Amino acid sequence: MIEKDIEKYLVRQVKQMGGLALKFVSPSMAGVPDRIVMIPKGTIYFAELKRPNGKPRKLQTAVHRLFEKIGFHVYVIDTKDKVDKLLRGESFEI
Repeated sequence: MIEKDIEKYLVRQVKQMGGLALKFVSPSMAGVPDRIVMIPKGTIYFAELKRPNGKPRKLQTAVHRLFEKIGFHVYVIDTKDKVDKLLRGESFEI
């Protein structure tokens, strides 16, 4: 399985819930998470997609820390199981 498969799965599952999983591109800031996930009733997640056992690059990790410093968690997702857990509101090891 590759990162693209996990990302497609996330987008499809979020859409089935009536939400959006928007591609996050910031021309003024490199290293931002791959997706902004918006679930009905006001839940927002930031998701960094990786291949199974993949790890964020140093720049991505630094941006994740910046997001967390201002109160937003970035979920690193490398399996379809983690997609399912995220969308059920369950925690998982990153």
